[in-house]
Amino acid sequence: MSAERLILEYLLEIKNKPAIRHAGVRLGFLRLPDFKYYKYQTLANRCSILKNSGYIKEINGTYFITYKGEEYLSRKEKMVFKKFEANKTNKDPKDLLLLYDVPEDKKAHRDWLRRELINFNYIMIQRSVWVGPSPLPKEFTEYLKSIGLKDSIKTFKLEKGFTTTK
Repeated sequence: MSAERLILEYLLEIKNKPAIRHAGVRLGFLRLPDFKYYKYQTLANRCSILKNSGYIKEINGTYFITYKGEEYLSRKEKMVFKKFEANKTNKDPKDLLLLYDVPEDKKAHRDWLRRELINFNYIMIQRSVWVGPSPLPKEFTEYLKSIGLKDSIKTFKLEKGFTTTK
């Protein structure tokens, strides 16, 4: 069977199927990333950032991943945060004010913290100011210390519970 026939049969098979995605990136023919759905300038900017950070290098117009880039990817794969069970309900009084200032280089930690606060029935007042039921679980605060976030978080007990007006 010729390569042309294989390609035509493959395209016919996937003709009416929705776009395939992997890790949020649209995949094209041969299951390779399909970059045509991104603006050229967006891709150029991202490549420039990766190049300046030392994650990729360019040789004669071809980009290659560096050892630093490989290390970055392996670190990201290892970064799995613990999930906690909420022992409070949405009906509990929101009497603990929590403020945090997580450094920019710990973006994954900050995103995890926000997800956990939502899980604990906290509501966001501002980007880094949350209010919810107290106290936070002891294992949670110990885990914050183990991942290096304890000093980035401050809590204040409110005299009376916070209520939202709708």
